[in-house]
Amino acid sequence: MAANVNPTVRRRRLGQELRRLRELKGMTAEEVAERLLVSQSKISRLENGRRSISQRDVRDLCGVYEVEDHRIVDSLMQMAKDSRQQGWWHAFGDIPYSVYIGLETDAASLRVFDPQIVPGLLQTPQYAEALITGALPETSAGDVEKRVNVRLRRQERLQAAEPPLRLWVVIDEAALRRVVGDRQLMRDQLENLVEQSQLPHVTVQILPFDLGAHPGISGHYAILEFPDASDSSVVYIEGVTSDLYLEKANDVQKYSVMYEHLRAQALNVEQSRQFISDIAKDYAR
Repeated sequence: MAANVNPTVRRRRLGQELRRLRELKGMTAEEVAERLLVSQSKISRLENGRRSISQRDVRDLCGVYEVEDHRIVDSLMQMAKDSRQQGWWHAFGDIPYSVYIGLETDAASLRVFDPQIVPGLLQTPQYAEALITGALPETSAGDVEKRVNVRLRRQERLQAAEPPLRLWVVIDEAALRRVVGDRQLMRDQLENLVEQSQLPHVTVQILPFDLGAHPGISGHYAILEFPDASDSSVVYIEGVTSDLYLEKANDVQKYSVMYEHLRAQALNVEQSRQFISDIAKDYAR
């Protein structure tokens, strides 16, 4: 597979194109499913990019939509082939949030709000290990190590020369106060957070306790935006047994507005760095 082929993103683009062709034909997903003798849920999964699309699926759908331009069909067939390749994360085995990793790998910018922990892209290996061990107590040592290694591999986007991921995070004070591991580990993590915040493409802001209620009180979420204009932005909400991906423009807009309020209410960049540094010093006492 070519290095710049991201199977997750290919599936999304292919799904969006298949949905566009269906809508141009004036057909519902139910009608297409009836024509192909498959379930409506399969058509929905193909269109939302959550399921691998075979070249046979593409051929059958193009037949239903009466696509006569062979160049379009060939292009869609190639996208289907690319979408069945494996991304770098597959080398680590079964990763529960592999869809998210695929999206993050191709994203141009990422806005994150986290009320409980330091976001994964800014975690030290020791913090990540202690966090995963505490959050998933039944996870084997081997699986913990695998998850840590995946997290470290994801962080390479922040060090990439061209193009680095544009990361903006808003973190609740609770994430700085919650002792993950021990006090020395927390001090190291917060000092690393300050260091990472000085990268030109990384912005870190803190929401202090005395701010009171704020728009992010309902919990963690992330907004991913992509370099290709044809790729719609995605809101990612992590769940215990399944994750939620919101792509409708109205949903993305609501979360984006909420994020703007969070950024406006949080401490500015310099105040946030000082705030983090002060708490890091407290851990040294």
